[in-house]
Amino acid sequence: MRLKHFNVAFGEQVFKALGDESRLRILNLIYRNTEMCISDIEQVLDFTQTKTSRHLSYLKLSGLVAFKRIDNWVFYYIRDETADLLHTIYNYLEKDELLLKDQETYQVLYSNRELAVNKLHNRKWMPQ
Repeated sequence: MRLKHFNVAFGEQVFKALGDESRLRILNLIYRNTEMCISDIEQVLDFTQTKTSRHLSYLKLSGLVAFKRIDNWVFYYIRDETADLLHTIYNYLEKDELLLKDQETYQVLYSNRELAVNKLHNRKWMPQ
């Protein structure tokens, strides 16, 4: 589903959300990796849980991300309605050194099995 109505009120929320470096970094990780949990974002960006939660809450209220719960983890993902908009923005930022470093850190931590998403994806699911 694509964003059908982009009005001034929604635009103001989106641009305020994109007006912070921490939120841009968080959104980039979510955008590049489909979904991210709070603990993984904290570890990759070296943020506190409080800072990460505050920024994710802001992004959720702005309408850019949504979340789902799996076991003890909450995974954030880009809402389908805003994916095209973020795709355009992050295409312009694809060579940003800070964002590339964040993604590289994610890949290293993922390959070392230090992230919750890796543990969850490799978990043996048992039928109940």
